Amino acid sequence: MTLKIINYKPIGFKETNLPSSFYIDENGLIADNSSSEFEVVDCNNSYLSPGWSDLHVHIWYGGSDVSIRANEAGFKRGVTTLVDAGSAGEATFHGLKEYVIDRQRETIKAFINIGSIGLVACNRIPELIDERFIDIDRTLKVIEENRDIICGIKVRASGVIVGPWGIEPVKIARKVAEIAKLPMMVHIGEPPPTLNQVFDLLRPGDIVTHCFNGKNPGSISDSPQIFANAKRLAEEGVYMDVGHGAASYNFKVAKEAIANGLKPYSISTDLHGWNLNGPVYDLATTVSKLYAAGLTLNECVNAITCNPRNFLALENAATLAIGSKADFTIFDVNDCDEQVSDSQGNEMTMKSAFEPRMVISGAKTFLAERTKTPQSNS
Repeated sequence: MTLKIINYKPIGFKETNLPSSFYIDENGLIADNSSSEFEVVDCNNSYLSPGWSDLHVHIWYGGSDVSIRANEAGFKRGVTTLVDAGSAGEATFHGLKEYVIDRQRETIKAFINIGSIGLVACNRIPELIDERFIDIDRTLKVIEENRDIICGIKVRASGVIVGPWGIEPVKIARKVAEIAKLPMMVHIGEPPPTLNQVFDLLRPGDIVTHCFNGKNPGSISDSPQIFANAKRLAEEGVYMDVGHGAASYNFKVAKEAIANGLKPYSISTDLHGWNLNGPVYDLATTVSKLYAAGLTLNECVNAITCNPRNFLALENAATLAIGSKADFTIFDVNDCDEQVSDSQGNEMTMKSAFEPRMVISGAKTFLAERTKTPQSNS
């Protein structure tokens, strides 16, 4: 049946002068009303945005000991597009595709890990111990077989993963990315390698994830020179991604960076089994923390809608144009008085929280809500 969407506040769309109501036909496409019968979806004056997109999650459940089930991060949390950030390498990517990507209602893309084994035993068996853990030819073959899914190359460039191998895995990932004509997503953290070594290998269109981590050393706040280098890269088109995670988001680093002009391109969760029950919880809680750190409402919305969707080249990334597939999140931003933590255990009190209410995907609607944190009052 045709849906009629009414009583919404549009936000995050490319167009201006949007209609006060619109229709979705039985094929899930934005349409002119050509039916006398329709079901009304009343948004009750909530915001309506392009579907929320989380550019960094781990959802290869069963193939990676750190991953969660995709539905724990998707529609029921207001998120319509999920991007697995390197849970699978070339040796296990077929399983991620068959058992997760092909079976979910959400749109799912993936960065392929440059390490062949991916995160099968995350950090206990690092995927980048030495050159035996990377197979360039097999990785390129898997990429060619999955061009519709794979959106880039993931490399974790921190000491706990690479050890004395240092910057070499990033150099190899750079080579593979250039051959495959794909961007890299680089996880930054404690050295080796150093941030400046990583930064020297980045190109416009690449992603730095965990951009506001509080590690010392290993953070953009380590020195004015490193911060200036990060800001320069962002201005040149390298994308800064939040990637909150269990160890990679710091309130002070985020607030100071934003105040000094370094704003994230995308807000993502790095959601996995070690942070699902705190401090991350979900995308709504994560974006609320960035709102508290100084981003405007529109900047927050763009960082979970237009920007990641544009990076993924999703068709009709942010539009209500006739013929476009319906893909929307309905949400409120409510006053609250809620205590939350960053990845180092520092606490702050949020005064506003993003609260997803519903997802519209094609011709179907799905109820959504934010995970109830211990301090949640909504």
